[in-house]
Amino acid sequence: MSRIQQCFVQLRSAGRKALIPYVTAGDPEPGMTVPLMHDLVEAGADIIELGVPFSDPMADGPVIQLAMERALVHHVRLADVLDMVRCFRDTNKTTPVVLMGYLNPIERMGYETFAEAAKAAGVDGVLTVDLPPEEADDVVNLFQGCGLDTIYLLSPTTTLDRAAKICKRASGYVYYVSLKGVTGSSALDVNAVATKLESLRTVTDLPIGVGFGIRDGATAAAVASVADGVVVGSVLVNKIAEHANQPEEGRQAVSKVIREMRTAMDA
Repeated sequence: MSRIQQCFVQLRSAGRKALIPYVTAGDPEPGMTVPLMHDLVEAGADIIELGVPFSDPMADGPVIQLAMERALVHHVRLADVLDMVRCFRDTNKTTPVVLMGYLNPIERMGYETFAEAAKAAGVDGVLTVDLPPEEADDVVNLFQGCGLDTIYLLSPTTTLDRAAKICKRASGYVYYVSLKGVTGSSALDVNAVATKLESLRTVTDLPIGVGFGIRDGATAAAVASVADGVVVGSVLVNKIAEHANQPEEGRQAVSKVIREMRTAMDA
């Protein structure tokens, strides 16, 4: 059983839902990432999604685009992100870490080289935004053969037939994008999310995490009432941006948001 699977099993047995924060590796500077990952766990995170900096993050809105630009100023590469995970694993052996990003850096490193390095570093899953399932069989087989879960996005416009095909290739969990648009979009209709998740559960037994539009304890708790996990990103990255010149204050601000969400979700 993978760390991700074990995490969801333990949460389910405790009657709790997964809190899955996203931060961009190397933002606002590389030395902050590993301490921030530990802060997230201490504040109540169950799984960490770690963004791999990329110059053309097409699925992300301005907030995360700017985070990637801040990281790229420091020349943070995929190899550096793997080093960060390896350092995190020196003291944390249990919290699952998912790398979220785009195909180009992985292709440039080489799929087999990446898969072996990621597993050795302690990565648990990979979410590659721009790898369609129709072109992913070889990659998915390679990643899963190295013990890496392959996490896929589902959207409000994904048909049930296509969702079934995607979920057959997925493992760990699937990530339902609650809104049409990019990360950082505002409106969130929890009733619409609940209806969609009910439909998706007819084609998969995988846990379903929901992200986009979650920005405070109230929205986190509302989504947690219908989903298996809550993915939160832009509000955290905004806090980091606000304190880009005071990293310690940024860490405290991010931890505060996560604690508020954890408390609301567990209430």
